Amino acid sequence: MSDIEVAAPEAPRDCQLCPRLVAYRRENQAAHPDWYNGPVPSFGDEKARLLIVGLAPGVQGANRTGRPFTGDYAGDLLYSTLIEFGFARGEFKARPDDGLTLHDAMISNAVRCVPPQNKPTPLEAKTCLRFFSARLAALPKLTAILALGRIAHDSVLTAHEAKRSKFPFGHQASHEIGNGLRLFDSYHCSRYNTNTRRLTPEMFHDVFRDIRAYLDRR
Repeated sequence: MSDIEVAAPEAPRDCQLCPRLVAYRRENQAAHPDWYNGPVPSFGDEKARLLIVGLAPGVQGANRTGRPFTGDYAGDLLYSTLIEFGFARGEFKARPDDGLTLHDAMISNAVRCVPPQNKPTPLEAKTCLRFFSARLAALPKLTAILALGRIAHDSVLTAHEAKRSKFPFGHQASHEIGNGLRLFDSYHCSRYNTNTRRLTPEMFHDVFRDIRAYLDRR
């Protein structure tokens, strides 16, 4: 990671590094002053062995609520699955004050600010990598990473200076990427993917079943 600037694990609340994302944030602040509208911090157990990585906050999800995968459909499937496999406790009510807690798991995003059309540019992903890399380094027991989608997968590989050609993305694929880490892949749990049946709850559960079995063997 020698070419990546050292940073804190979380972006500052008023991060100004990406002009396009800052402009979009200001648009949302003007339209919805009661929303969170800022870089969304990671959520979960600071001693987690599992890190779940998404692409970026959704405009009406985490950008509104301030907690990853909270406030949109993707969170409904993700958090119910986390509860089922013992990585979360409590009741998920799609708001940050619902009392839900994560255990042995943390959720973060490769890009911390909501991008227009949910599509960060390659430069924005590269710029935000400093925070993602710092988050990885700040998890002392990290053993497994779940990438939700190809961009999250690629961000994990970039942070570890691993060649993409050596570790291709594929649903329910897994890779040993060095430093005692195994990378698991899943299609993103978005409403589009579930509505089109590209990802079913059963397929998503199969990935978590693999992760739980892997961690239980450690």
